Amino acid sequence: MSGDDELEDLLEELDSQGDLETSQQVLSIRTESRRYDKPVTIIDGFDLEQSEVKSIASDLKSSMGTGGTVDEGRIELQGDHRDRVPELLRDRGFDVRE
Repeated sequence: MSGDDELEDLLEELDSQGDLETSQQVLSIRTESRRYDKPVTIIDGFDLEQSEVKSIASDLKSSMGTGGTVDEGRIELQGDHRDRVPELLRDRGFDVRE
C-alpha cells in the first residue's frame, strides 16, 4: 500500500511543478484591427505544447462565445476581449501583462 502513497505524492509534486511553470509564463494581450476594421484580441507568450495552447484557446472561446484560432503559438480571438481575457487567464495561473 505504501507504493500507492508514493505514487500519489509523485503525481501531486508533478502537478505543482506544472502550476509553477504556468505562473512563470508572462502573457501579453493586445488587439489589432483586421479586415473591415474588425478587432482581434491576441494573446502572446505561451511556452506550452501546441495541444495545451489549443485547449486554452478552446476554453476561452467557449467562455466568451466567440471564434478564434491558434497561430504560431499565440491565441487570436475574434473581437475586443481585453476586459475579460486577463481575468480568465489569471484564474488558470498565468501572469498577464496588459
